[in-house]
Amino acid sequence: MAQPVFHASVEGAQHGAKSLTEFLAWASKSGAAGAQPSNFMLNKSNGALMSAQEIKDAFAAAKLKLDGISAHCPFWVHTTAWTESPSVRPFIPADVAKKSPAEIQKWAEDYILRLFDLCAELGVKIIPMFWGVAFGWELATGYPWGFWSGGDFDMIKEGQERFVKLTDKIRRRANELGFYLAHEIHPGTGASCADDFNMLVQITGGDKCVTVNADPSHCWEGEDFETRFLKVADRVTACHVKNHVVRPGFPLRVMQPDWQKRAMQFVDIASGDLNMVRYAELLIHIGYPKRFCQIMGTPTAPLIVEAESAYRDLDATSASGIQYVRDQLCFPVASGSFEDGMGA
Repeated sequence: MAQPVFHASVEGAQHGAKSLTEFLAWASKSGAAGAQPSNFMLNKSNGALMSAQEIKDAFAAAKLKLDGISAHCPFWVHTTAWTESPSVRPFIPADVAKKSPAEIQKWAEDYILRLFDLCAELGVKIIPMFWGVAFGWELATGYPWGFWSGGDFDMIKEGQERFVKLTDKIRRRANELGFYLAHEIHPGTGASCADDFNMLVQITGGDKCVTVNADPSHCWEGEDFETRFLKVADRVTACHVKNHVVRPGFPLRVMQPDWQKRAMQFVDIASGDLNMVRYAELLIHIGYPKRFCQIMGTPTAPLIVEAESAYRDLDATSASGIQYVRDQLCFPVASGSFEDGMGA
């Protein structure tokens, strides 16, 4: 009988109020087969990271697969600190937040390299993350104004040089360890669309570690998830399962912090604008499950729920998402065409 290529998993960043053991107990109770804790769940009060054995023991007790470690925030801080934006402060210790941009950047780099050592001990080779605004906030807006270059400046060229230099040490260490850094293509990061990401690959000389964490919920400004992920197909090493709605008649870009008033809103997996079954099929088509299993040596690849809602309780939203993925997306995969048996 045909077997599923996926198992249901869940990301931990939204559940940071829980300790690692609390998060894993909740994930298991909700029906997950695996989990992807955030780096924050692995931090101790003294600033050290938990030991690999402590993490392994926690997963063994919960009877869950370790499906990577979500490290979006420290990577974003590392390639955004140079802008002097205060938006990095929620993701770093209070004493570090008082330091200069260069010192914050160095702290983030050191933290990431320590996290790499932990991942190596755990056998985690795929790290979901996103690069920060290495090209500056002007380009991060994506707004097509005419002021990205002038007589004495070229923001795109300067950003390319900055990105290569800023990420060099991290990428070299990732390659030494056989890691894949899976950037979540996302507005307000180092690559907001597929073409941006492919440019990062090009300027880093086709660096093997520069890969993609597919997330369809960030495809809401003209590039649908099929177009985006077909363009970066052979670079997709990780994924999230997340849905959204886009309310017609409301501006997508607006200075409105209240999610209930925004045009694009994240919603529970089953009821959004995006067809999650088609998304799962696309992931199979572009080779994500096969790629993940080859890298990690596992029989199935995770579909990692990252459900959020402006209205519904977070735990309830995520639990519903886990169960939807388990029941609807972890289907047996066809071994051939439905036409094969016709006329036999």
